[in-house]
Amino acid sequence: MAARIRQPGFYRAGVWMVGAVAFSFFLTWVVRTSTGHSTFRHFISGDAILTVALIAVPLAFLIGIGGFDYWFYWAAGRPTRPEDHSGHGAYTWKDYFRINTDHKVIGIQYTVNSFIFLLVGGLLAMLMRAQLAQPGSHFVDANTFNGLFSVHASILIFLFIIPVFAGLGNFVIPLMIGAPDMAFPRLNALSFWLLPVAGLMMLGSFFAPGGSFADGWTAYAPLSTNAPIGQTFFSVAVQFAGASSVMTALNFLVTIITMRAPGMSFFRMPLLVWANFATSLLVVIATPFIAASQFFVLLDRALGFNFFNAGHGGDVLMYQHVFWFYSHPAVYIMMLPGFGIISEVIAVKARKPIFGYRMMAFSLLAIVGLGFTVWAHHMFTSGMANWIRIPMAITTSIIAVPTGIKIFSWLATLYRGVLHLDTPMLFTLGFLTTFTLGGISGVMLAMIPFDIHVSSSYFIVAHIHYVLFGGSLMTIFAGVYYWFPKMTGRMFDERLGKWHFWTTFVFLNLTFGPMHILGLQGMPRRVSTYASQFADMNLFISIASFGLGLSVLIFLYNIVTSWRGGPRATANPYRAMTLEWHVSSPPPVFNFDRVPTVVGGPYEYGVPGAQHGIFTPTPTPMGASAGVHATSGET
Repeated sequence: MAARIRQPGFYRAGVWMVGAVAFSFFLTWVVRTSTGHSTFRHFISGDAILTVALIAVPLAFLIGIGGFDYWFYWAAGRPTRPEDHSGHGAYTWKDYFRINTDHKVIGIQYTVNSFIFLLVGGLLAMLMRAQLAQPGSHFVDANTFNGLFSVHASILIFLFIIPVFAGLGNFVIPLMIGAPDMAFPRLNALSFWLLPVAGLMMLGSFFAPGGSFADGWTAYAPLSTNAPIGQTFFSVAVQFAGASSVMTALNFLVTIITMRAPGMSFFRMPLLVWANFATSLLVVIATPFIAASQFFVLLDRALGFNFFNAGHGGDVLMYQHVFWFYSHPAVYIMMLPGFGIISEVIAVKARKPIFGYRMMAFSLLAIVGLGFTVWAHHMFTSGMANWIRIPMAITTSIIAVPTGIKIFSWLATLYRGVLHLDTPMLFTLGFLTTFTLGGISGVMLAMIPFDIHVSSSYFIVAHIHYVLFGGSLMTIFAGVYYWFPKMTGRMFDERLGKWHFWTTFVFLNLTFGPMHILGLQGMPRRVSTYASQFADMNLFISIASFGLGLSVLIFLYNIVTSWRGGPRATANPYRAMTLEWHVSSPPPVFNFDRVPTVVGGPYEYGVPGAQHGIFTPTPTPMGASAGVHATSGET
């Protein structure tokens, strides 16, 4: 192996960041001391300078740690460094704090970083519930409360749920399809390092003059165009998080299409690969829309373009249309990878083939198409043309069909299966329960009169948390526990895992279940206080939410202690068939010492002599230059 080149460190990153900050201060000085035309002074106003600084400083950090080295060398006409894999693979814990091109290292970086932001977002939720424990409480003031729920939602959507699925997919999918790495390793590394930048920027808005952005994660105009400068932190952070998502999605698409092992046709791919393929299509198509919405907000704030200023000919409703054209597909971006995880766990733990495998794959693609036809059901009370409500209500009801296909397929797979009720399976069954409840309330909200009645109430809070906490987070926990032995080479504590599940499941329902009742009784959402008639139930919800927060500590303790000293994991502790379980735990640096050949489906449990993959008898190194490409047809 080639000698490892010293990688750029945080010292050089700090130098670049100091330079970017100095540039921002210089720009500020130019504005303050300028005696030129007033138009010039307005053109580079305070918001414009802040926008430049918020873009320049993170980019300087990324340049400093080596994120753009290759492209800078190429653009400058200097010899580019050959890929000698010196930054590939983790040999010490320090390698996880550097730019690394190994998809397994990047997957762990993604996952750990995402859970750090889960803790931050959860802490903000605890502060909100402390404020809402009693009516008229002064634990925080109203503006701070608005900032808490805005940053809470933004952090957990953009910095936890979406990236953690990218992390699990990064680790598992190249292994599942028999590839040595992702298609674009450098781009893969860059896509991760954009995320901590975006998260710190969102949290940094709390320290901005006037406070953090306080108009919700939706950042509705005209609130966002007139808000204090903390809003600019959000708008720029979303651009970084969106760029990360698009880079990751493109990488997944190219990897899945071009780097499948010989014999792995599309209908021999595991359903997690199908789910990430569908999700990546959604991300590539939809994410530019939220980037555009926040780009327009920045132009309104910094340069006075007035896209959304009704007083100057702007269109406020247009913001909502552009925003929700991304943000409803985003719900499926936060759900489809979880559907894939559930399929993997159920097949293994029930020891049965997935019922209706091809229909499950087609239903994933159906959700991709239908996901772009329902965005305006978020706008039934916005003042848009009334006739639009009818087709949106119809398509919202129809999109429940492909999701229902999955629920019934999973139940059919479980029927008469030999169930192994360990921790991943418990979280899978918990998901089926809570997500179905969230889906039922979603169908209720497709009905126009009911939606108008509860639109600004706590019923919406209950629905979204049953979908994202009861749906997405349950699948995330199932996936982390399921692949924990493969990722770390250690087994987790099963007893603590079950304690984690039951505390999560019980307190989840005690926290968010009563919110349906509060909403139907008329309690508004996004308020820091409320009428005394809602006091008892809010106190109950706050106490339950603290229990839900403590359940996460059980998970953290289990994961940290097991990673450090848990029993050694075998290559295939679950007797699974997919390719990632054919290699050691943790896997070798380039995944496979020999080229795998796929000869059957991934879920043929109970079929005598069934095999998913075999290995050629002659060892074939699989370095970066020995990529495995797909072959057409099935053998």
